[in-house]
Amino acid sequence: MKKRTKIAAGVTGGAAVLFAALMGVTALLMKDQFRRGDYPPDRSSVNTAFGWYPAFAAAYPREEVAFPSGDLMLKGWIYGAEHTDKLIVFAHGIGSGHEAYVNQLCWFVDRGWCVFAYDAAGSGDSPGDSSVGLVQSALDLDSALSFAEQDPRLKHMPKVLLGHSWGGFAVGGVLNFDHDVKAAVSLSGYADPLGMLNQGAVNVVGKTGAKLFRPFAALYNKLVFGKYAGLNAVDGINKANIPFLAVHGESDAFVLYSLGIISQQDRITDPYAEYETISGDFSHHNDYFHSEECNRYVKALYPDSSESQEELLGMFSNTHSSDADKALFRAVNEPLLERIEAFYQKALTE
Repeated sequence: MKKRTKIAAGVTGGAAVLFAALMGVTALLMKDQFRRGDYPPDRSSVNTAFGWYPAFAAAYPREEVAFPSGDLMLKGWIYGAEHTDKLIVFAHGIGSGHEAYVNQLCWFVDRGWCVFAYDAAGSGDSPGDSSVGLVQSALDLDSALSFAEQDPRLKHMPKVLLGHSWGGFAVGGVLNFDHDVKAAVSLSGYADPLGMLNQGAVNVVGKTGAKLFRPFAALYNKLVFGKYAGLNAVDGINKANIPFLAVHGESDAFVLYSLGIISQQDRITDPYAEYETISGDFSHHNDYFHSEECNRYVKALYPDSSESQEELLGMFSNTHSSDADKALFRAVNEPLLERIEAFYQKALTE
């Protein structure tokens, strides 16, 4: 009897050690995947083709604000404050801050929109040791909307949402909360954080390893986000029942098309939801933000390269700085932005 007890205790102890070890590895992997997303150290330079905000500062002044999200005070900026009749609240993708989209944001300012953009937790100019996880973007957007609803400059404006990737999930996930949002557009947004976590595990440790780590990733997600761990975009879209546009590139290798909000049409009951698939050579995670002319020019510059189009765009932005190059690189995909603006205008007038 004593021998059986010792064996049982040994098995239990071994299982506990294995569980603790796997949870420890999971935590390390998560912290690596969700490390800070900082701006480049040379952001103040206006000489790169990309041109972060300093390259736009003279033409597009902005006002800095701050608002709480959890234990952090996030930084936000109001662009086009002179426009007081319609507001876009923008949520950026993971790995950087909102300035990675400054070209697109300024396009909307030129067309009479006020834009409220912010750097999420652990991103850009906001504090935080990490970007926390895949649910965090929706929680930060919830906080940003709460700020906008109380701010005397913004609270009276009808509000629409725009987000990409991490932020593309956020504009759907935040609809689970109670905010007066008139319309939302998700670019390359995932539908379910747990689905993305599973795919991320496959990318890091392969399919077999991912099966092993899946329950540990789910538990880690639960420990970090508590009651919000199961937050997903489909539930939010169905709850809000507002005009919602999901845009996704068919060649997206970061947020797979099959993981995108766009792939959940059979589960989305919102009668006002619309879907648009980006196809062709430039239908990856974010290359479709650029004009067709820019994409084709950059691709032709590196005919023998094995890099992806998005990597080629990054190379081009850092190595070409003539005025012509800058203008070409900063040219946005105007037909797409016109489509988005028309979607917003229809929602605001009906």
